Amino acid sequence: MFIDEVKIRVKAGDGGDGCVAFRREKYVPKGGPAGGDGGKGGDVILVANPHYNTLLHFRFNPEHRAERGHHGQGSNRKGRDGASIELPVPVGTMVYDDETGELLYDFTRPWERFVVARGGRGGRGNARFATPSHRTPTEFERGFPGEEKRLRLVLKLLADAGLVGFPNAGKSTLISRISAARPKIADYPFTTLEPHLGVVQLEDHRTFVVADIPGLIEGAHLGHGLGIRFLRHIERTRLLVHLVDVSDATGRDPVHDFEVILNELASFSEELLRKPMLVVASKIDITQDPARIRALEEHARQRGLPFYKISSVTGEGIQQLKYAMAEHLFGSSATEAFSSPGLKASR
Repeated sequence: MFIDEVKIRVKAGDGGDGCVAFRREKYVPKGGPAGGDGGKGGDVILVANPHYNTLLHFRFNPEHRAERGHHGQGSNRKGRDGASIELPVPVGTMVYDDETGELLYDFTRPWERFVVARGGRGGRGNARFATPSHRTPTEFERGFPGEEKRLRLVLKLLADAGLVGFPNAGKSTLISRISAARPKIADYPFTTLEPHLGVVQLEDHRTFVVADIPGLIEGAHLGHGLGIRFLRHIERTRLLVHLVDVSDATGRDPVHDFEVILNELASFSEELLRKPMLVVASKIDITQDPARIRALEEHARQRGLPFYKISSVTGEGIQQLKYAMAEHLFGSSATEAFSSPGLKASR
């Protein structure tokens, strides 16, 4: 199950209390103060773990508490500090204070650490209050409380390129052809119900990550279909690859489909339209009317966008698209190991 937003409560450990104790020795008034300090409470630490790709582990375990500090003891023995706890989160997680809405931290690199709640300081024992004029103090301090917060964790997947388009536009099939990802593929709308990531490897051993975003439909920003719940996952991408189904089976105009998705992206965030974009005509192997492809190609040319034609079933155009994506992400050097006239996009 893919969970990309959860609310949790974290509580750092309270500090231990200081101790009131006296040494029992001859010639020392009342033995002298010997109460030790309390230990510090444990912290709550969030760690970006690359082995996690969902927030599911918080779904049924929303409360997390660190150990409190132990109390001070006699003979000036300090209480043991409470154990801190580390909570793993996926890379790409944004941490918000649920009460104020403040962004506390954004995890963008593996193994980053953030202390989200600090443990309370231990209280002082009576030995700390001894002075030349006050030799038998009975004062001590209680431990200080640890921080307690209610957090909202929001996951935005980190990917270099994002695949967008109508349901059944061929996004899942494409990502299965260019990477080792194996999403569910079927011939009914909304087969993909959660984003998938695939790592694409080039001949020169460089890699980039592609995200398959569940299909959008007209009115998605109003909650139709799957809504715009998953669009946050392409906000961090550097390249958008817009797949348009040009087969006759849809009964829709490919140019209209393309404009519908652009409007949905704009309704979510104008920043998405400023990202580099490739327009891809998919399922050309079952297209009976070439005019549908030409119309989309001409529309892409008018918008100044690169245009590609592919069939994920036969493999036609897959390599050209793969290296065109790499060229936009890494520069022209990405295509040196794969130079072919077919690499050039239609303009």
